Amino acid sequence: MPFADPSALRRQIGRLVPSRPFRIEFWDGVALPATAEDGPTFSLRSPRAIAHVLRAPGQLGLGRAYVAGDLEVDDLDAVMQVLDRWKPEPIAPRERLRLLAAAIRACGATLPPAPPAAELRPRGARHSKERDRRSVRHHYDVSNEFFELFLGKSMTYSCAIFSRGAGDLEAAQEAKHELVCAKLGLDKGDRVLDVGCGWGSFALHAAGRHGVRVTGVTLSEPQARLARTRADAAGLGELVDIRVLDYRDLAGERFDAIASIGMVEHVGAEQIDVYARGLADLLAPGGRLLNHGIARLRHTDPEAGPFSERYVFPDAEPLHLSRVQLALERAGFEVHHVEDFRDDYSETLRHWAARLDEHLEEARRLAGADRVRVWRLYLRAARNGFETGFTSIFQVRAQRT
Repeated sequence: MPFADPSALRRQIGRLVPSRPFRIEFWDGVALPATAEDGPTFSLRSPRAIAHVLRAPGQLGLGRAYVAGDLEVDDLDAVMQVLDRWKPEPIAPRERLRLLAAAIRACGATLPPAPPAAELRPRGARHSKERDRRSVRHHYDVSNEFFELFLGKSMTYSCAIFSRGAGDLEAAQEAKHELVCAKLGLDKGDRVLDVGCGWGSFALHAAGRHGVRVTGVTLSEPQARLARTRADAAGLGELVDIRVLDYRDLAGERFDAIASIGMVEHVGAEQIDVYARGLADLLAPGGRLLNHGIARLRHTDPEAGPFSERYVFPDAEPLHLSRVQLALERAGFEVHHVEDFRDDYSETLRHWAARLDEHLEEARRLAGADRVRVWRLYLRAARNGFETGFTSIFQVRAQRT
């Protein structure tokens, strides 16, 4: 069946959106030109791109169309600039109805498309153990080899620190790990908990460089398997214990220090006090905590939108630094030092995005085209958040009183 004619929709967009820092190319090969130079091109491959937006107007519908491949963009970095700077003129209600009618006609006989397979709609009580497990596995249980394409051999999925003089990503990740060890004041024989240990990179560094015994916990079985393999290969199997376990199930154990690196963002407002009390209970008085996590900066900004919620980090909820510190203080921690690394995370994400782009074919083979589209967009959107002051990243060093 031939596709419907998008000419009426094209005319309505041209009339109602006269200032466009982007080009729109339709499935009939005809384009609506940009009204400013150097704008990106949005290519609507079929009426399904419109149908996605009609089904879920706004960010989610556009995201679905992009992930499904019905909407293509030629320059994701330029798209980030458009989203940041472009402020379209408001459209009157009657004109919006005309635009909607034209969009419906352009869809023709297209049925409402199903969401792409890469989408997860979290169910159950928010931040329950079972829902958190599904959300974490949705993001991480893609392919260890896929993550290595852009993380590199360090397999470290958190902010690297370039501002201490590191010249490349691997050195910057090593600098971050050593800085965490220094802030925790690790001594040989200390028992250390690595909350959200990922593929074990910090655990291996702390055990190998400082002779500490590290227990790492993750909710991802593939992560844990690789972390154990890496520990054994490094001759650190006796010092590194990796478990598939929720941090809330660690009651009864005692540690000298806790590193929580890139995990607090997944805790959420409902659980942040539970998180802080749980970590405090795992430390004896005088025990040390290094909490490293993303935080929202402006109290007037909304949380992350529905695209991130469904495709990237379901239920992730970066809180404000003040809320995290309040939870730590309520739990009996005394905060000794706070340091931000906003520019470092922006640089880290630039490296990750470039490395993924260098390995696109292999990435598609390992994770599928839709997942690769998600990550290419997510890495740039995250970097944009740090560059525009939506988010930053903070290391909070605290001690159990």
